[in-house]
Amino acid sequence: MNLRNVAIIAHVDHGKTTLVDQLLAQSGVFRANEATTERAMDSNDQERERGITILAKCTSVLWNGKAGETRINIIDTPGHADFGGEVERILGMVDGCVLLVDAEEGVMPQTKFVLTKALKMGLKPILCINKVDRAHADPDRVHNAAFDLFAAIGATDEQLDFPHIYASGRAGWATLDLNQPSDNLSPLFDLIVDHVPAPKQVEAKDKPFQILNVLIESDPFLGRLLTGRIESGKAVPGMAIKALSRDGKTIEQGRITKVLAFRGLKRQPVDDAEAGDIVAIAGMSKATVADTLCALEVTEALPAQPIDPPTISMTVSVNDSPLAGREGDKVQSRVIRDRLLKEAEANVAIRVTETGGKDAFEVAGRGELQLGVLIENMRREGFELSISRPRVVYQTGENGERLEPIEDVVIDVDDEYTGVVIEKLSARKAELKDMGPSGAGKTRIQLASPSRSLIGYQGEFLTDTRGSGVLNRVFSHYEPHKGAIEGRLKGVLVSNGDGETAAFALWNLEERGVMFVGAGEKTYQGMIIGENSRADDLDVNPMKGKQLTNVRAAGKDEAVRLTPPRRPSLEQAIAYIEEDELVEVTPKSIRLRKQVLNPSFRKKRVREE
Repeated sequence: MNLRNVAIIAHVDHGKTTLVDQLLAQSGVFRANEATTERAMDSNDQERERGITILAKCTSVLWNGKAGETRINIIDTPGHADFGGEVERILGMVDGCVLLVDAEEGVMPQTKFVLTKALKMGLKPILCINKVDRAHADPDRVHNAAFDLFAAIGATDEQLDFPHIYASGRAGWATLDLNQPSDNLSPLFDLIVDHVPAPKQVEAKDKPFQILNVLIESDPFLGRLLTGRIESGKAVPGMAIKALSRDGKTIEQGRITKVLAFRGLKRQPVDDAEAGDIVAIAGMSKATVADTLCALEVTEALPAQPIDPPTISMTVSVNDSPLAGREGDKVQSRVIRDRLLKEAEANVAIRVTETGGKDAFEVAGRGELQLGVLIENMRREGFELSISRPRVVYQTGENGERLEPIEDVVIDVDDEYTGVVIEKLSARKAELKDMGPSGAGKTRIQLASPSRSLIGYQGEFLTDTRGSGVLNRVFSHYEPHKGAIEGRLKGVLVSNGDGETAAFALWNLEERGVMFVGAGEKTYQGMIIGENSRADDLDVNPMKGKQLTNVRAAGKDEAVRLTPPRRPSLEQAIAYIEEDELVEVTPKSIRLRKQVLNPSFRKKRVREE
């Protein structure tokens, strides 16, 4: 049987997962009586809620086309650069990629990010212009822009000779020529079989067994599952194998207990798997990502893809607020440490280090979204944590100068809001690179901006553009430090005591600013309950009730009507806080607080600084 391994790569929301749904459905993976779910590959809760792909996943279909029966292993990848670590590992398992580009939005920064990685590894690309049935679609413009992108990032002549195909993932059709409509995805299947080469590993099927791990999962019954593509030999259950680290040292020896191959959406145990196929292997307890599993006689490890360094870090520590331990059951530093180390083992783009204080850990990753997803997962598992403001990870240059990460930013915004966006970002040390109309009354602005200046900007950006702007960013390179960037312009309202908030007190405080809490909520000294309308912080009493008297007169007492509080989400809270503040995260609540709770100590610290 023929075998093809292909990855589907694209920018966020260009339709990868929806297209995979249709590929699965049309290849007959779902039985007639089986319910098909929308975005079947987005299997975890957060992916479903946020509508994005976070983890790269593998599936496989059988296609009976012009070239006979072919098994196609398809890997669905995340579009956000925050999860780029997933994409970088995965691309080593495939021989070709389908680059999906939205026929209206065109080439975006993450398109460039994933495509650069794919071309560097010598993959053969297919351009799929998706959503051609949208109202403002312009497939020819997008095709030309994609060709320019391929040329700009140094594609070889062979890679530049890429085939292209037009598709509508949601409607489930693809065609090589827009004048010849189609009602299914057969042309795309046939193009993948024709253009993507068969894995060259097949030739090494008689050599000793070797496989490079790129994904790690834990299964309650089988233990640790290590996924990768077999580089040589055969995997058979019961076979004795060993694990080698990147530098060729033996980590452990053991036996394969199960070989699981991807068949549709499910993994099925198989009796043997040959070189070139993508499988999951159970039986090892210590081997991890980038390690080589191999037969006992093999001495050299397979080369692993280097992963880009993290650009943003934050401190995760034990929750020490007066309300600690009331909502979560995992509160000890030991439990938090084990969970963070487990995450860093499975996700190579995250780095965890212990700080001087044993109760705090430095967690570095690719961006606020990636760190936010990790904290949200921990919160759902019952953890209580406090989190500092994200900081960028600096590097030191050759002359000892401090270098900071710079990101490519592409903003699509309605024409009337371009002025305010450029003004705000220029004040934050961003440089304008290009600007032009992008159709339908929108302008596309391209900038190079320090990562620091984008921390906390998203909320302000959505306010400035009335929620209509779209901001995309991707790490580009390091440059010398750009100097100080002003932070939040407004101060906060801080509670000066412990107790429950009173509606009367909040009603009186509303003229001071925007509230983050409602009436009848627990609060404590040093907790942030709202945003001040001025630049300084203000200690207030949100628990003061109304003084009741004996004189009751009709119409004297107007009903207290409170404006609904602005409750920040986890990402908004992390981006909002300043250096001297923390976010307290529990399974039920997200609270903002000062690091130093006692107001007299806070003022003293300001004087000292």
